[in-house]
Order: sequence, then structure tokens, then C-alpha cells
Amino acid sequence: EATCITEMSVMMACWKQNDFNDTRCAEEIRMFYDCVAKAEKEHKNENEDTLSSRGDLPSSKVNKLLKRFPQITRYV
Repeated sequence: EATCITEMSVMMACWKQNDFNDTRCAEEIRMFYDCVAKAEKEHKNENEDTLSSRGDLPSSKVNKLLKRFPQITRYV
């Protein structure tokens, strides 16, 4: 899940146009870091919502994990 791609592209374009001068691209850099901080906060909140108070996973999360880590169903 890529996030902040647009902000990163704008920041890198600014750097390229200004010979990688951070001072001239301060606004673009700030926008990128703000986006990263927001994405990290959302990711943290999403992870906290994953477990209920009893520590149970919702069925959608269980299914997603089981698809990522399939079990061997027969022996060779």
C-alpha cells in the first residue's frame, strides 16, 4: 500500500529543479512529512482496531491472514 507518492514526487521534482536545495523546497518537504505522519497515525489506529478487548480478531482479518499464510493440507 503505497502512500504519499504524489507528495514525494512533488518534493523530488522541486529538489531537481532547485539543485537539491532544501531551503527552496521547504514547503514541499513539509507537505511530504505531514502526509507520512498522517499515514503512520492512520496505520497505528488501524492496528489498534484490529483486536477487540478480548484479543479476538474479526473474521475478515483472520481470512486475510489465512490467505497470506496458507497451511499444507496434504503430505507428499
